[in-house]
Amino acid sequence: MENCETEISDSHQAEIIERCCPVLELRQYTLYPGRRDVLIELFEREFLESQEAVGIKVVGTFRRLDAPDQFVWLRGFPDMVSRAQSLQSFYGGDTWKAHCDAANATMIDSDNVLLLRPVGPGSGFNLAGLSRNPVGGPLPGGLVVANIYYFAGSVPGAFPGFFEREMKPVLAESGVTPLGEFVTEASPNTFPALPVREGENVFVWFEGFPGLAAYNQHLANLEANASWKGHLAGRLTKFLAKEPEVLKLVPTARSLLK
Repeated sequence: MENCETEISDSHQAEIIERCCPVLELRQYTLYPGRRDVLIELFEREFLESQEAVGIKVVGTFRRLDAPDQFVWLRGFPDMVSRAQSLQSFYGGDTWKAHCDAANATMIDSDNVLLLRPVGPGSGFNLAGLSRNPVGGPLPGGLVVANIYYFAGSVPGAFPGFFEREMKPVLAESGVTPLGEFVTEASPNTFPALPVREGENVFVWFEGFPGLAAYNQHLANLEANASWKGHLAGRLTKFLAKEPEVLKLVPTARSLLK
């Protein structure tokens, strides 16, 4: 559960670039059965604008498709120093204090958090032209898929190049262009009141689809691709410490990323 009590500091307003974000949190919450929509309604009413007012970019909010008690969301920051300042301002502020008990009452666990950074210039999310629905707006539809690759040690220097030069063209042939690519941000957690997963070494890439049928078609196309079957799938497996984790995410009504 998230801490209701944190020290208050001055609000930190930060300029967030459209290609987001130099620091990104991928947050997976496990909730009590039947409580996900309760949290989402509260979150979308109270915790979007109030976080962005102190320099946090709430990139996306999602229901995990194959896990009915999981809420997944992404938020970004310009750097680790401003992350600490913005989180202290939000969690020490009036909005969180007014609603933290109601939010925490829905949660079994909120500590499944990966701290990430873009692989390189231009590999963050492009948020240009995206807008957030108003409270009570319609569901946007679509599907965002997060692919999490785990490594035994630091992500090998050769892997981002392998992904860019060899995997991306095959992914394009199968009908998808990644929305963003990130690796572990190894800096110490600058806001220890909220834990993150320590010691993880990951490469995370996101893809977007009109819906589940389009995603399944992409997988079928990939399996039929001669380059993928011939050598790329095997080469990918040799890099990884275990099977990739795949999060199929349905955007909530006010998700920016959709």
